[in-house]
Amino acid sequence: MTLKMRNLLLGSTIALIAGTASAAGTLIYCSEGSPEGFDPARYVTGTTFDASAETIFNRLVEFTPGSTQIRPGLAEKWEVSSDNLTYTFTLRKGVKFHTTPYFKPTRDFNADDVIFTFSRFTDKNHPFNKAAPTDFPYASDMGMDSNLVAIEKVDANTVRMKLKSVDAAFLQNLAMSFASIQSAEYADSLLKAGKATQLNTQPIGTGPFVFKSYQKDANIRYDANKEYWRKGDVQVDKLIFAITTDASVRYQKLQKGECHVMAYPKPADLKAMQTNPKLTVPTQAGFNTGWLSYNVKHKPFDKLEVRQALDMAINKKSIIDAVFQGAGQPATSLFPPTQWSHNKTLKDAAYNTAKAKELLKKAGVAEGTEIALWAMPVQRPYNPNAKLMAEMIQNDWAKIGIKAKIVTYEWGEYIKRAKAGEADAMLIGWTGDNGDPDNWVGPNMSCDAIGGSNYAQWCHKEFDGLVLKGRNTINQAERVKIYEKAQAIIKAELPITTIAHSTVYQPMRKEVTGFKISPFGLNSFYGVGLK
Repeated sequence: MTLKMRNLLLGSTIALIAGTASAAGTLIYCSEGSPEGFDPARYVTGTTFDASAETIFNRLVEFTPGSTQIRPGLAEKWEVSSDNLTYTFTLRKGVKFHTTPYFKPTRDFNADDVIFTFSRFTDKNHPFNKAAPTDFPYASDMGMDSNLVAIEKVDANTVRMKLKSVDAAFLQNLAMSFASIQSAEYADSLLKAGKATQLNTQPIGTGPFVFKSYQKDANIRYDANKEYWRKGDVQVDKLIFAITTDASVRYQKLQKGECHVMAYPKPADLKAMQTNPKLTVPTQAGFNTGWLSYNVKHKPFDKLEVRQALDMAINKKSIIDAVFQGAGQPATSLFPPTQWSHNKTLKDAAYNTAKAKELLKKAGVAEGTEIALWAMPVQRPYNPNAKLMAEMIQNDWAKIGIKAKIVTYEWGEYIKRAKAGEADAMLIGWTGDNGDPDNWVGPNMSCDAIGGSNYAQWCHKEFDGLVLKGRNTINQAERVKIYEKAQAIIKAELPITTIAHSTVYQPMRKEVTGFKISPFGLNSFYGVGLK
């Protein structure tokens, strides 16, 4: 069979699936990339959370769809002690874990599952961690692994958690994707069978959709959870993630009805989408920031003058005009303007190639110095076209005598290598996960986050003290002052150059009902159906 014939056959198959999607109650989502795995605790990217946490799992508390407000999840209620150090959760009864060809539960969700889930974060010697060694980046980056000093089973339906220090965002953190509740019974069966790593490839949860199969770079298939505990959240019989890395191809599939919802449109396509009678394109201000991270452990980025030079040599206005095409605004801070405690007083250094050259000369950087500039292979809410952005930065830096070689990897590999500190300078960004300012500084800039999402490998003693102080302070007015000062330190030290905040657009077909844009950049299908 020729390649052309095979592609035609594949296209016909996809069209056939799409043609019967509405009748069969199958919702098809054109996603932007392959997940790194299906154990949410191990990862930090929205691509992976969409495919795992937002479909297969639940948390103790959850965010109301489309909102930053928390609501009861697997915990139907909770109490907080007067000193804000003890949280007691009353668990929901009658919640079923998924039944699949590879696992059949013998009991309902209970306290043992909560104990197992969080013990993985806090106990490095936990038997499951020894059998399947891994890192838990969110738990460690936010200090949960060291701050959560006790997890007690009061009874089968009650769990008590004790903190060493006050964490103002603790409940919001528990609602984040990484805190998805795993089945202790399933984990125990895998441990006994010597298959602990299967937790990441054949997931079992309590969520609205049951994992069926995964073909890397092709598709993920789910069945509806007919026993789902939150009535009304499951509106379709099947859910398919059609993994489509090219935004133009995603748009073509959406137009043809080969998918119902697509991720991350190209800004250039938005006008046509908005005038297409078969589509709707809801939008809202993005809770995100895109930036360029400098690895301060690599020369010459260890020198502040070099980072200042590279920063002021970037023509942000041109980049935002070309890359975001009206759907972005300049970012002067790590925090987006919609995050309370955003520091409005911060200003970018003026674009100035002459001064940048002087700074490089002062720092002893020779003209023609070569560096690697990493560009993401996928679209993200904070960067719709990393390749173009990298090319424009490459051109800007050439004007000051810096030769940047553009490097990219498959998304999972890109993140893995960046965590290991391989990048010189890299394009990356963040969409807020829980509405709290700690979520911006802790996971991205703290000393604890080196080896996690602190790709700059930057550790600043005063800044780190502010991160802890902000986390341990309850009074919001005091927290605002703390985080404004933390943002000012980032601006002065420049471990990153903030580029832009983008507006979020969510194209979908008009037959889709109930879809809400997540302020956290996730794509969730709770309550989503088809007319």
